[in-house]
Amino acid sequence: MAIGPALWLGPLLLLSLWGLSAPASLLRRLGEHIQRIQESSSLGPGLGLGPGAVALPKVGWLEQPLDPFNVSDRRSFLQRYWVNDQHWADQDGPVFLHLGGEGSLGPGSVMRGHPAALAPAWGALVLSLEHRFYGLSVPAGGLDMAQLRFLSSRYALADVVSARVALSRLFNVSSSSPWICFGGSYAGSLAAWARLKFPHLIFASIASSAPVLAVLDFSEYNDVVSRSLKSPTIGGSLECRAAVAAAFAEVERRLSAGEAVQAALGAELGACGSLGRAEDQAELLGALQALVGGVVQYDGQAGAPLSVRQLCGLLLGGGGNRSHPTPFRGLRRAVQIVLHSLGQKCLSFSRAETVAQLKATEPQVSGVGDRQWLYQTCTEFGFYVTCEDPGCPFSQLPALPSQLDLCEQVFGLSASFVAQAVAQTNSYYGGQTPGATQVLFVNGDADPWHVLGVTQALGSSESVLLIPSASHCLDMAPERPSDSPSLRLGRQSISQHLQTWLRLAKESQVRGGV
Repeated sequence: MAIGPALWLGPLLLLSLWGLSAPASLLRRLGEHIQRIQESSSLGPGLGLGPGAVALPKVGWLEQPLDPFNVSDRRSFLQRYWVNDQHWADQDGPVFLHLGGEGSLGPGSVMRGHPAALAPAWGALVLSLEHRFYGLSVPAGGLDMAQLRFLSSRYALADVVSARVALSRLFNVSSSSPWICFGGSYAGSLAAWARLKFPHLIFASIASSAPVLAVLDFSEYNDVVSRSLKSPTIGGSLECRAAVAAAFAEVERRLSAGEAVQAALGAELGACGSLGRAEDQAELLGALQALVGGVVQYDGQAGAPLSVRQLCGLLLGGGGNRSHPTPFRGLRRAVQIVLHSLGQKCLSFSRAETVAQLKATEPQVSGVGDRQWLYQTCTEFGFYVTCEDPGCPFSQLPALPSQLDLCEQVFGLSASFVAQAVAQTNSYYGGQTPGATQVLFVNGDADPWHVLGVTQALGSSESVLLIPSASHCLDMAPERPSDSPSLRLGRQSISQHLQTWLRLAKESQVRGGV
């Protein structure tokens, strides 16, 4: 059931996928900040005002079953969707469906990125669907365990199916119109899985930076971070990677040097609290690791507080004295820059505070869904970033057990349960060999998440595009004059794939009409 469109503006978030410790929370805030900057640039000032202005996107609500797999359960919730119909040429035209992920979905979801950029050439209707339990699409009743059992990628895909049916009826879309799914990060996985599981409803999908392989111990994340810090193409170097290691070694030295030195360290890093507890020290090290990882993950994107080149410049002190304190001073300055950009007064790392916040079951309308995403990592994906390999430049803390403890502390889910859930996810979707047809997997090789994606072609109709030196979902970001030639070529390749698919769809429509 569709509930009529109205006007509403809200944030569109592109977020980190980490499990929700204090480090992950910092990285999610960083993703939120970048997405807001990019959305504001795409919507522009004075949207919808004056002659020639772009029409304001419309918002609508679908009444969706809370449990689509149990027809006897009559409970429902309202799921938000956005509409951009300014390029829609006719009822036989294609529909571009942008899927939401682990955050709120705003009007930028139909005004920027691939769907909006490609819609004018194809006369497409652009729609986006907010993920259940995120943003304003949270079922009544809060976020306790009884409710959260209806939160999973499988339930989200069931929502895509019912939304496809309801929106086709609402907008009088032709039964022969091809539906193309788009998504980035976790939503990119959903786009690929929608085509995999429902090929009769979704004609093709473009999956950007999609981590389709669930993994408990995601040590490969920091392998890519380390490699990217050494890459001259994006401003890294062997010296920069060494400086990162030196800065973290200095932080660990000070943490083990007694209360007075710990207090001075906390003051220098703008810490919100004391560093007396071992669990909080581990969280601090994790937060610093997430900060550096975030610089790599979002390198070169509009709104990112620092690029790899800028971070390396800070850590190397402009080529001056390169003794151990200098990289630390550079790291301290990087912390200050990121916190200022995020509007945070201090660096938060309290484990007890994190657990208390994650246990809260009241939905946060303007929040980014921290409790919900932690639940999905505990019951489906894992994605716990560690630094256990010898080549990792950070501290080995926080280790995997402390991250898994969050699942136990917050939800009562054991480490063995989480490991089994991760294995079941890969069994259900196929991991990095999903076997879907007419899916384009797009990744950047500087993005730490690309190692969980599909980066090698698995067949003629399951294509891959690996963009050199590109960061997380960079292909989806608004075009800029500073975009690299490889990024521009990547976007052209995406357009060419779409052209091929839509030509196939047109031929099918013609045959069907004969």
